[in-house]
Amino acid sequence: MPAYVIDEPLAVHFVFPNGREWTASLDGLPNPGLARDLAQGLAANAHPDGGIGAKNTVKAYAVALRTMVTALSKAGFTGAASELTRTTLVRYWMTSTYTRGRETRMLLKGLDAVTGALRPEVRAHLSGNQIQAYRSTSPYKAYTDGEWERLETVCRAMVDDSWSRHRRAVELAARGSEPSTGANHSPQDIAWLLLRDGPFPDRPVYRAQTRGTKSTQWDLRRAVRQVRSDLFPHPVVQVAYSVLFGMYCGVVPDGIDDLKLDGLEWTGDASMLITYIKGRTARESPHLPARAVRLLERWLEYSARLRSFADDELRGQLWISYSPKWYTASGRFSPVVGPPPGTNRHRDLVKQVGLVDDAGNPFVVHRGRIRATYHERLARRGWTGRATIDPNHTARTEGDHYVTPTSPAQLDAVESIIEDGQADVLRKALPPVVLSAEQAARFAEDFPDEVKRLELDAVAIAELVGGERDVFTAACADQLAGVHGPAGQPCPARPWVCLLCPLSVFLPRHAANLLRLNAFFARQFRQMPTENFVRVFGPYADRLANEILPKLSEETKEKAAREVADDDTDLPLRPEEGTL
Repeated sequence: MPAYVIDEPLAVHFVFPNGREWTASLDGLPNPGLARDLAQGLAANAHPDGGIGAKNTVKAYAVALRTMVTALSKAGFTGAASELTRTTLVRYWMTSTYTRGRETRMLLKGLDAVTGALRPEVRAHLSGNQIQAYRSTSPYKAYTDGEWERLETVCRAMVDDSWSRHRRAVELAARGSEPSTGANHSPQDIAWLLLRDGPFPDRPVYRAQTRGTKSTQWDLRRAVRQVRSDLFPHPVVQVAYSVLFGMYCGVVPDGIDDLKLDGLEWTGDASMLITYIKGRTARESPHLPARAVRLLERWLEYSARLRSFADDELRGQLWISYSPKWYTASGRFSPVVGPPPGTNRHRDLVKQVGLVDDAGNPFVVHRGRIRATYHERLARRGWTGRATIDPNHTARTEGDHYVTPTSPAQLDAVESIIEDGQADVLRKALPPVVLSAEQAARFAEDFPDEVKRLELDAVAIAELVGGERDVFTAACADQLAGVHGPAGQPCPARPWVCLLCPLSVFLPRHAANLLRLNAFFARQFRQMPTENFVRVFGPYADRLANEILPKLSEETKEKAAREVADDDTDLPLRPEEGTL
């Protein structure tokens, strides 16, 4: 057994996967019965059934066990684990640290899995989310401009250099052939062999030469290592790619590490959508910036040949490299490996290129800081796509911290915002006013309710019908009404916003621009993920296609269509709003 409980004196003995053994002493606690129950839970969490597989982990869980038994005893609890109530546990966890809470929850879960002794209310509580005990946190500090530029420069140089060497090695392989049994081998033949048999070919001629004495004309082992590092991604090169990818797109570190090939979706010739699981929230599917797409495209081509030699589990992962050590720590032959664990991968990169920070010390690559710096630099360029103040917080967390009203004045302000939002929803629900040429001439007589709603007098009706109040998409009853901006100032809304505006009146002379917007929506739909399109343009496209254009005559639309080209030429767009 990997772990078992010793009763006299109370202890838990562990046998670890590497064959080593260690005993955690739990004797002398003030509540022996609870200590004995939690000791069973500790043993139940041993590897492979649980996550305890090392001596330091056992020590941490043993400390958590002693702390819990002592604290509950001081609070007056003297019973066994079966007598624990949810109130008792929550009171303890609220005064404990997050880590201690996680460890003691695992002890209780392990005990219940073995004995089923816990109360149903406690078992139900353990199946839910852990209590987020208060922890003083601060956002990651962004890198300085100098540090950011140096990191990007060295990663870009390593990526470009490895790509150039890879292309030369592939060209060499195309001129090579089956290596002979002689002592001399050309780089072309070595590249040919590695490209066909993998980074560690298993051929008699290869084994004989690499294990033999050093040739006077050619050091085969050194040549093979050089060609291998040119043909296939080295772990340090793979790290440079992943760091640069994070700098280009700002995706969370765990999302980058866990990316798989089935999480990449091409949405156009030069656009890509990635899907990953963010640990603290849920599934996310951002649309990648152009240079991140180009980097991924190069990486996929660069790693394609090595991927063909990977096992089924690794073949679907995005980040792979060949293993310079041939064997893993467990002794299993592994020519292809995934992302290297821990921070040593970044230290190897920094050491190889001699990267330093502004103080002249070795550079510390922290991918959380990379994400924070990415958003900080976007914010400095006027980007407003981020929904939170701190990129390390969810929108809900920041709402609790910064938006929750704490005074009557703040509560009144929030209620006013809600009322304005509800009124805006009601205004958008009103049907659009679409007039033919004949209806426009009799507007005041045929549509008295609309005239009253728009608050128009005779002069305003004449200006509205005559084109003096035209905007790009429609005729506007009052551009200074402040529906989409400050009252008394010209409306700042984008052209498609008029489609849902209650002040808009659509006339036959607007047909060409309405068709241009309809074509614009079609182009955006082709290049944007469906979820993003529906969120940004969906309501406007639906109003235009189903409520406005059908009310225009076919003759009007056919005549206007002759003036419409399927491009952005005649649309008043900002640079970032253009389509391909």
